[in-house]
Amino acid sequence: MTVHSGGCHCGNIRLSFSSALDPAALEIRACQCSFCTRHGSRAAADPNGRLVVSVSDRQRLQVYRFGLRTADYLVCRNCGVYVAAIAGEKDDARAIVIVNALYERERFSREPVAVSYDAESREQRLARRRSAWMPVDIQLS
Repeated sequence: MTVHSGGCHCGNIRLSFSSALDPAALEIRACQCSFCTRHGSRAAADPNGRLVVSVSDRQRLQVYRFGLRTADYLVCRNCGVYVAAIAGEKDDARAIVIVNALYERERFSREPVAVSYDAESREQRLARRRSAWMPVDIQLS
């Protein structure tokens, strides 16, 4: 496994994305929802990898939900950087990492695939995330 580090601009939120996959071969998705397009989101996940999200100051972590309300979008309240999305809770939590928040983002060079999930039902969306997103650990200080 290779660990790819990153985080928000001010350093309040730190990321550690572990994957055995070559970053240049990893599929990058550009969700076409209004939130993701406004953030210029490029998301990645490795179902066999892991994401660790460490937050120094919980008060500066903004958790945002919209639409079907099936995921928490993590944004730093201080610097405004969108770093990850998490669906599920505790041991069932799964996540995507926002490639733009990784320090070596240029290594994730594959052209993003534009995706739209508007036609999914709540159950379909949750099932897709369980199978395609990766396990996540959240460490709050």
